[in-house]
Amino acid sequence: MRFDPVDLRLFLAVLEHGSLGRGAGDVHLAPASASERIAGMESALGAALLRRHRRGVEPTAAGEALARHARLILGQMEQMRGELLGYARGLKGSVRLLTNTAAMAQTLPPRLCRFLARHPDLSIDMEEKSSADIVLDLAQDKAELGVVADIADFSLLQTHVLAHDHLLVAAGPGHRLAGQASVTFAAIAGEAFVGVADAALQSHLDMRAARLGRRLHYRIRLKEMQDVAQLVEAGVGIAIVSSAAKARMSGRPGLAFLPLDEPWARRTLHLCARDFGVLSVPAALLAQGLQDSGVEPN
Repeated sequence: MRFDPVDLRLFLAVLEHGSLGRGAGDVHLAPASASERIAGMESALGAALLRRHRRGVEPTAAGEALARHARLILGQMEQMRGELLGYARGLKGSVRLLTNTAAMAQTLPPRLCRFLARHPDLSIDMEEKSSADIVLDLAQDKAELGVVADIADFSLLQTHVLAHDHLLVAAGPGHRLAGQASVTFAAIAGEAFVGVADAALQSHLDMRAARLGRRLHYRIRLKEMQDVAQLVEAGVGIAIVSSAAKARMSGRPGLAFLPLDEPWARRTLHLCARDFGVLSVPAALLAQGLQDSGVEPN
């Protein structure tokens, strides 16, 4: 039984799209050629790999087993290629890094700056996703490294703590909360909010509100923290932000920041991988570089 790397990449692409035609396009093969390759794999194995139906295809039990091995084999081949290229012409390469919104906006930029300055021949392909989607992609070998908040279930991954964070309530100078030392979520769930463009955080807050039988009222959602600060200071609403984001709301001395007095308001950012021991050389260097910066305090 001999499957070449093109066969394996084709099979994984077909599973990802649920379509033989779209999978073939991903690996630059004609549909007829892709169909012939899949048929050859099934013949060599002596078992069907795909179950075909009107909406496309899905793997059989044998297909699921092949997919697991294919990801491992292709991952090891990519690791080998990266290491050998590094020896051949000096360390060069690119690392795909998935990150949630909070880490992309606050924790990662200074660490990545130091890492890229230290390794001029390495580059980073960074993509923003929710923590839950990052965990899923890492488990499926779609990326080597990810940064997630501890609101996601990453029990199947290996992790290192990167930073701690505490959620704060930002209120304008005339707001009733401005003079308080801290506040509970139940006490503010009925307030008007200025939403922050952090999808994972907003989903988490909405879930917490639903548990109280409430629904948060967002008057507007904004991406830039300076814009959030401006509207909060004007009394449009309050905002829930990370302690790391507080510095980016500077220049508004009238704002009051109160700790959100809830156990779940303390978040931890984790660097995750399926297995840190088998990372490619560039990914291993990036993982070490991110950890060398130390764990950020609350």
